[in-house]
Parts: sequence; structure tokens; C-alpha cells
Amino acid sequence: MKNPCGREYARHRYACRSLERLVSVALLLLLATRVAAVDAAPLPPPVDAAITTDPARDAAHPAAMYQLAIPSHDAVMFGVFYRAAGGDPHPTVLFLHGLPGFEQNGDLAQTLRRAGWNVLIFHYRGAWGSGGTFSFSNCIDDVHAALEYLRTPENVAKLGVDPHRLALIGHSMGGFLAGIGAQRDESVLGAALVSAWNPGVFATRPSPQLDTQQLEEFRGDVGPLSGTTPEALLDEAKRNAAAWDLVSHANLWSSRPVLVVESDDFLHTDDVAIASAVRKLPSGQITEVQMPTDHAYSDHRIALAATLLGWLKQLEPPRLPRHSDRVRQSGPGDIR
Repeated sequence: MKNPCGREYARHRYACRSLERLVSVALLLLLATRVAAVDAAPLPPPVDAAITTDPARDAAHPAAMYQLAIPSHDAVMFGVFYRAAGGDPHPTVLFLHGLPGFEQNGDLAQTLRRAGWNVLIFHYRGAWGSGGTFSFSNCIDDVHAALEYLRTPENVAKLGVDPHRLALIGHSMGGFLAGIGAQRDESVLGAALVSAWNPGVFATRPSPQLDTQQLEEFRGDVGPLSGTTPEALLDEAKRNAAAWDLVSHANLWSSRPVLVVESDDFLHTDDVAIASAVRKLPSGQITEVQMPTDHAYSDHRIALAATLLGWLKQLEPPRLPRHSDRVRQSGPGDIR
């Protein structure tokens, strides 16, 4: 006896399979549309290879790190020199840390070295074991002493420095020192100010609240410093505010490139004012970059490195080999 429901069951199965095919086709079309949309999206800007990969080792002239003792007046300052690979003299960055210098930006120094730049990071007099007494005036003189150290013929030969291609980069107080250092030394090719402190605000925007806030900051900074107090630092900054104002003396940078990097910190307004002052100069060369991060650029280290590398390219000699020109070969330590 035939099943009376057989035809209905067959028709039902056919309808279900047809529906499944339609759904599958729809899903494939949707997926294809999504993939096409992804393929059509703009690609991110290329990342400099110096940020992400090691270059090939130069066996004859390898990269190296030296511990330095740099004379400054009546004392010796301790520093670290990151020497770039290659036998030719290299452009060199003097990287100036902030107050007191817990963040020394060694990660950025390593990146700049991979890109072909030497980098010197040192501790000012009276800071972190360097001899002498700490003061802002001494720091300004210490920057000059470090620049002269890099220009000394003996050190030019020993460290592989191109004495005609020196640049200043500084963070926080180091940004102030980079700015005023370039203003007072016309041979410096350019200055990069990263969340720079500008003591000039004590002259242009004086207030008891500013004094209180700055004094509280200094109280947390003096631990690694010798021969100073929070009160002495505040008094020195206020007494020299007009002479040290980066905004009113922006013309001293002349036509040399200046980079101002700003973050969402307590110095943002001051840094915007510095960039604006350079932009108003007839021959001013300003690059201004804003990053949504904290004073230490804690979650923007790669972006900061890329910004510094991009800015430094205009100061490089024509023959400086870029990181991408040095193809890495397999060798000991390579993972295969």
C-alpha cells in the first residue's frame, strides 16, 4: 500500500532544500560585498622599517653603545651614546630628558639609531649621580657642554659623529632645553619639542595658582636631584621667566625646522602657543602634531617614533642609508 503522505513529504523536502540554497547564495553575496568593502578601504600609512625590524648587521662597523663621562664646568655628567651602524659619520641627536628624568626615552633612541642616527642621552649636573648641583641654569649650560663634546675632533672620530648635523630633541623640561639650546646655538639644525615645559608662562600668565601647582610638581621631582629644593626651582624659574620664554624668543630659531608635539596634558595650551609663535614668523618652519595621550605618551610610543623619524628626514644628509636599504640576511638568532 502506498503512503498517501509521500507526495506531500517530497514536496516539503524540495521546498526546504530550495530555501537552503537561497539562503546560502544570499550569505555568499553578503560576504563578497563585505570583502569588497574591506578591499576598497584606504590602506594605513606605511610604517618606517626602523620601528619594526632590525637592519642587517654591519660586521665592519656594527652598531654599538658607549658609556660616556662628559665634562661640564666643574663636574662630570654621565651619558649613554647609541652609535649607528656604518663607517661614515652620522647625523646625531642630543635627546634631552625631562625633570627629573624617570622617562629617558631609550626606546626612541634605539629607533632613531636603526634609522641611521646616533643618539646621546645624558644626565644633567646634579641628576642621577652626575656630579655638581642641579639647576635650570646649569641644565642650559650642560646642553651646550654636550654639544661641544660631540663637536670635539677626538669624539667626532671615536663616535662617528657628523659635527655639522646635530639636532636637539627634548621631552617636557627637556623640550624647553631643546628649544632654548637651539635658540642659543645657530649651528643646531633643528629642534623637536615634545610636550615642552615653557617657564615663560610665569612672566606671561603669573598667578598664585600656577605657583602652587608648579611647586607641587617640583616636590615630586627632587628625589634624584642634588643641591636643590622645590622652592629653589620655582624661584629660579620665576626669576628667569622672561629670558627663558620660548614664545617671545621664537624668532631666534630663524628658518630652522621646529617640531612641536602636543598631548592631552597640563602643558597642551603652552605648546600650542609655541607652535603658533613659530607659525607667525615670515621664515618659520613649524610642524605641529597633536596626539590624544598622556604626558609620557604611554600608548602612543610608536606614533611618537614615527613622527620624530618623519621630521628628522629633512635634516639628513643625502647619502644617509635608510633602514629599508639595508636588507636583513639570515644569521645566528634568526627564527625560521
